[in-house]
Amino acid sequence: MEDKHVIHALAALAQPSRLRIFRSLIVKGADGYTPAVLAEMTGMPANTLSFHLKALMHADLISQERNGRNLIYRAKYERMNAVLAYLCENCCQGQPCDVAPEVDCQVC
Repeated sequence: MEDKHVIHALAALAQPSRLRIFRSLIVKGADGYTPAVLAEMTGMPANTLSFHLKALMHADLISQERNGRNLIYRAKYERMNAVLAYLCENCCQGQPCDVAPEVDCQVC
């Protein structure tokens, strides 16, 4: 992964509302959420939510799929994992890591 892609992803998440939306989508898993559900969960007006969803999509952190009349937003786990892997790439100089906690993520 290139530096510019990681910077773009981290910049998108460096905003409280977008971070909350992204974390909600991570928790939801493969089913994703519709904008209506996200708006209700976050208390955001539709136009504000749309702005933040667009920023997360532009950073390639979430996907959008049309399901009939609904849009479904999902976290892109492979992208999230790539950003995390980039950040940890040189952790402990290639030795077994005794610093980073073990992560038990069933979706990842």
